[in-house]
Amino acid sequence: MDHNFGNMTPGGGGGMVHRDGNAGGLLHEREVVRKTGRDAISSFLDSHNCFSVIRTSGKCVVFDTRIPIQLAFYALVEHDMQAAPLWDPSISQFVGLLTVTDFIDVLRWYRRTGADVSTLATRSIADILSDSQILSTVLLRHTPRRGADPKSNNINPSSINHHNAFLSSDANTTLKHACKLLHQQSLDFLPVLIPDDMRVLATITYTTILEHLVTHFREQRRLFDDTVYDLGIGTYHENVITCHHTQTLAEALHTLHIHGLSAVPVVDDENKVKAVYSRSDITFLATATDAEDALSNLDLTLEAVISQQRKDVTTPDALHSCTIRHTLQSIFEYFAQWKFNRLVVIDKDERVIGIVSARDLVAYFLDV
Repeated sequence: MDHNFGNMTPGGGGGMVHRDGNAGGLLHEREVVRKTGRDAISSFLDSHNCFSVIRTSGKCVVFDTRIPIQLAFYALVEHDMQAAPLWDPSISQFVGLLTVTDFIDVLRWYRRTGADVSTLATRSIADILSDSQILSTVLLRHTPRRGADPKSNNINPSSINHHNAFLSSDANTTLKHACKLLHQQSLDFLPVLIPDDMRVLATITYTTILEHLVTHFREQRRLFDDTVYDLGIGTYHENVITCHHTQTLAEALHTLHIHGLSAVPVVDDENKVKAVYSRSDITFLATATDAEDALSNLDLTLEAVISQQRKDVTTPDALHSCTIRHTLQSIFEYFAQWKFNRLVVIDKDERVIGIVSARDLVAYFLDV
């Protein structure tokens, strides 16, 4: 489902001059307001802890590393969850996190190597995560290169192995610290534990934190009246990675993997956006009759996969779009309504010119 808020008021700025005695110079009024807005949210993140963003009613699934990885994946789907902490009973410790995307990447490895995919029904999570061939390839997380051409064939991004440690925060940790951990470690999910206990309360994301910020700041229009484009929030122009709708699912997943991306705009021959494809999309698995069928579905085109997606529900990964003229405040208000993971920035002809993610919006307020 495509949600576009192009008719919302873009907003503008002032032209007064303000003297900053400490700096000994002149600052444009807009720069002062901009700094005030960033400082307000930065202070808010410092004064609130992880417990403040956890829903009063919710659930958290934890997997024993001895269970089959395929069973764990179906449990995630059944509980409508994207990730679950892993518990190793042999050492009585949390040892990592399993995501829907991990299972999809393991399927990619089976397809590439020609290994017997039926073994996934019996191979434990621990067995998969101790397989060096899988761990050092499809499960190695690439991080986007900053300041480099992402479309270059000479891609050598830095890599992080998220499966050799359990990264988490306790409930009393400040949101600022949690955000920095998410950002610096290129995490999509952060488990929150009870201090001095081994229980996981919840798993939080950038979207969780952004929802908390928007709830408290959406009415303070004056502080966030600049456009996200002017603020440098997001990725634009030649740095944007897209996939053509005729590319196969396997090709798209490979593109997402090597560029360290969680989703990609799907475009037509004129670079007009048709949809967004997320690495965590399980449509091709939901329509498969068995593991072999799931592998063959990796050869489907993106157009075919997208046509099979449910149209009666709106997920955070659905297509939402904006323009470069939209203010941070208007995007806050739009997020309050739709809880999106990202916005595709388009021009008047619906051509892709940028991406603004929940991660980008939160990172703007961090001192990184």
